[in-house]
Amino acid sequence: MIESLAQAPIPLAVKLAYSAFMAVLLPVYLRQYGPTNLLYFCDVALLLTLAGIWTEDALLLSVATVGILIAQLFWLLSFLGHLFGRRISGMTDYMFETRRSRFLRGLSLFHGWLPVLLLYLLLHTGYDPRALPIWTVLASLLVLVCYFLMPPPSPHRGLAPVNINYVYGFDSDKPQSWMPRQAWLALVLLGFPLLLYLPAHLLLNWLMPAAVR
Repeated sequence: MIESLAQAPIPLAVKLAYSAFMAVLLPVYLRQYGPTNLLYFCDVALLLTLAGIWTEDALLLSVATVGILIAQLFWLLSFLGHLFGRRISGMTDYMFETRRSRFLRGLSLFHGWLPVLLLYLLLHTGYDPRALPIWTVLASLLVLVCYFLMPPPSPHRGLAPVNINYVYGFDSDKPQSWMPRQAWLALVLLGFPLLLYLPAHLLLNWLMPAAVR
């Protein structure tokens, strides 16, 4: 199956369906959350996927996949744990806040299916290993921007994004208290590439066909 999909065009129906979803999500997110929400890794991946799905650019799709694959699995685990009464982290608490409409929370379910879609797309385009250094640099810049310029966690945040990309911990109400904030920032800058991006890169390099440059 993998060999039959490799280098085959991405079906037009997939492109149109994804574009229709983005045509709904983007204006809703911008109106409800504001433009800073687009600094989240997952939202960056959404935009990279939109560009990559139409250009069928293996590098764009590979960058998106290596950046979110493992993190979104943890998001899904956290969501399912919360759904069944076992809170694993605070990163999916917003999915259970009644002040957000079910429609708005429903849009955020893309965290569960986007990694699956990206894996499917890479079966068509192949995986480009240059994605690892590119995403690592991009993500590190985003982390620094979010730490120094974006709001920290707050219990009175409303719908405005705070603690974007978990630069203060996994809770949106309060910063983590395990270690000094600067130590957490250093841990994020070093730990995310080692624990999230590198394993995803190795897995994709092993499982996916190689991209043709």
